Amino acid sequence: MHHLFRLVLGQKDLSRAGDLFSLDDSEIEDSLTEALEQIKIISSSSDYQTNNNDQAVVEICITRITTAIRETESIEKHAKALVGLWDSCLEHNLKPSGKDEDTPHAKIASDIMSCILQNYNRPPVMALAIPIAVKFLHRSNKELCRNMSNYLSLAAITKADLLADHTEVIVKSILQDLSETMFVCL
Repeated sequence: MHHLFRLVLGQKDLSRAGDLFSLDDSEIEDSLTEALEQIKIISSSSDYQTNNNDQAVVEICITRITTAIRETESIEKHAKALVGLWDSCLEHNLKPSGKDEDTPHAKIASDIMSCILQNYNRPPVMALAIPIAVKFLHRSNKELCRNMSNYLSLAAITKADLLADHTEVIVKSILQDLSETMFVCL
């Protein structure tokens, strides 16, 4: 892993996290999978939900990683680690607090979802992502679910067969959303 990622993630050094943006994308591209795995460890710690420093370090690192992946067009190389981190978010609370603020893991999930599913036209990436994506449809975060539905629609246009095994879950999610919308309207 690049020494700056090692420092920032290993010591959870928020003061140096911004320095990651001074590095060239190609300079850190080989470190991204390992950095994602380290973020998964940090975000799975028992105090992550309440540790503002760790959350800020993770948010900055994810932004840097997803930018480098997009700029180097290396999504296939890092898809497994991205999907692994994304999947780990399902083990945590994703429901917004009463003040409509996303939980730390919902923020991670949203950032990772955007990075992965913007590549809906890349079947190898979608083959890894779609089984995890449909799991988010039944979570208690409506914004994540709504965004997921939009991305899955794009994936269906490009590679519908990847969604075939998940049709029942997708339809149930749509029907549940419709019934909640109709109840609110009444």
